[in-house]
Order: sequence, then structure tokens, then C-alpha cells
Amino acid sequence: MGIDVQEAIRRSIYTERNAMYFYLLGAEKIQDEAARALFLLLASEEREHAAHFYSIYRGDDIPSLDQFLDTVPENASLWLSSLTELIESDFCEQRAMELALERERSLEESLLQIASTIDDPEARDVYESNAQETNNHYLLIESEYARIMGMVHECDMDTYVRE
Repeated sequence: MGIDVQEAIRRSIYTERNAMYFYLLGAEKIQDEAARALFLLLASEEREHAAHFYSIYRGDDIPSLDQFLDTVPENASLWLSSLTELIESDFCEQRAMELALERERSLEESLLQIASTIDDPEARDVYESNAQETNNHYLLIESEYARIMGMVHECDMDTYVRE
């Protein structure tokens, strides 16, 4: 039994919306300007990812992507429930970044796994492309996390190793 590609695409559109709202909500709570700017950038890119999936979606239950994306999700997705839990307990930039890293890594793995089961080349390309962009998100967050934590930036690593 193969994967229902259109159902997978529909779920991916929902996931990208959840990720977008994760970053928008996180940006509202983050005090650090650079970290807030990163979360807003990532929210914008998640919206683009949803559009990539929508372009190959053949269902009729999402007639307007913009209208769909502008509606705050009501479901308790892992993206949003984990951030809500963090906000209600001990929110800080460090924990928000750690949570974002976890979510992006998990999403990348999921996208690659789905891509490996899809025969349709166009759909597989969208999944693989989104997986690569998700990996790029991970790297951006990782760099910002290092800055917030006062870690040595990767481009300065050789300087510290030689000294």
C-alpha cells in the first residue's frame, strides 16, 4: 500500500502553517532583536513552504491559501503546543531556540522520509526542496543560538583553535 500523496501534501500545508505560527508567536515573546528578526524571517519562509506544497495540491478543501494561512490554527499541533507550554512555564530565547532546533530537525527527517516514498517526481522535488530549506532553517537557528549563548561563531573557530 503506497502513500496517499495528496493527503500527505495536505498535511504538509497544515504543518507549514503551524510552523509559521510557531515563529510568529515566538517572535512576539522574544526580547532579543536579532532573534526576533530571525523568527519573523522563518515565519515568512514557512508561509512560502506552504505555498510550494499548495502549488501541487489537488484537493478542494483549501480554496484560498492566503485565507487559510491567515487563520490561526485551532488544532494542538506539536509545533504550537510545545511553544505554548514553554510560554506558560519558563520562556526565554535560549529555550525557544532549542525548541525550534528540535522541531526543524524533526520536520526535515519527516519531509525526507515522505519524499523517499513518493513516485511523482514533481511532488518528490517539492518535499526534497522543503527538506533542504528546513535544514537551512536549522543552521540559521543554530548560529543564532550560538550568538545568544555567547559561543564562538563557526567563522571564528579557526582563530581560536590556532591561538
